[in-house]
Amino acid sequence: MQAALLPDRGVIKVSGEAARGFLNGIVTSDVGKVGPGAARFAALLTPQGKIIADFLVTEAAAEDGGGFYLDAPKALAPALAQKLNFYKLRAKVTIEDLSDRLGVMAVWSGTGTSDYGLTYPDPRLPALGCRVILPPDVAAEAAADLGASLADAEAYETHRIALGVPRGGHDFTYGDTFPHEADMDQLDGVDFDKGCYIGQEVVSRVEHRATARSRVVPVAYEDNAPMQGLEVMAGDKQVGMMGSALDGRGLALLRLDRVGDAMAAGTPLVSGGVALRVVKPDWARFAFPGEAKAAE
Repeated sequence: MQAALLPDRGVIKVSGEAARGFLNGIVTSDVGKVGPGAARFAALLTPQGKIIADFLVTEAAAEDGGGFYLDAPKALAPALAQKLNFYKLRAKVTIEDLSDRLGVMAVWSGTGTSDYGLTYPDPRLPALGCRVILPPDVAAEAAADLGASLADAEAYETHRIALGVPRGGHDFTYGDTFPHEADMDQLDGVDFDKGCYIGQEVVSRVEHRATARSRVVPVAYEDNAPMQGLEVMAGDKQVGMMGSALDGRGLALLRLDRVGDAMAAGTPLVSGGVALRVVKPDWARFAFPGEAKAAE
């Protein structure tokens, strides 16, 4: 089992008697299904349906003080807390950015719980393991408590990229990406059966019309990694943008129709002179380039 403290993650606490209903009314997932040890992947969207921030939501047990904890990008935590405060109106809710006191540790290749923090399975994929919200200075003790070896954040990045799971700010741009483009619909980040939330109409329209032309897709390459942010080309036509890359695997936001056309024509995909090969992840249910329809 391995564990790594993730320096790019922050923590926001949402508490109060109306906290569950408040969150459920504005984010993409059903917060009614969140409980101690049970998290959900969710996002706050613009009214136009684009991702302001994505995060994991879990709940502390009553004996631990209760409240909902958002495991969110640290750089976005102040703005996210401000946006949540904007939406709370007169709701009996308290919103606190605790990123100066709490951090997030990822644990994978095994399972367990720790008395040093709030532990919950990563709701996106079982293979991602679990997360622990805790004071960063007890990360080593928490890893030992779990029976895990403490690695650096790059080890977790390698694991995440190999699984093909997108990371905001690296594989897609906040404020300019729809949930389907970031594969949130594939990774249980959108609940299509819950009630209304901000941006729902746009997201539902994309889902029912199957109009997500672009998605973050895993890619493989040889030798040196292509640089993040470089264009992905098929001949003289741009088909996307390169994202994260480590150890022969990467992620790229691609126009699926253009990639399909390139594959049919035998035109290679290239980014910064590096040849790319698209790789379908096990979790993908959407129509992959070269396939006739989405997997059932």
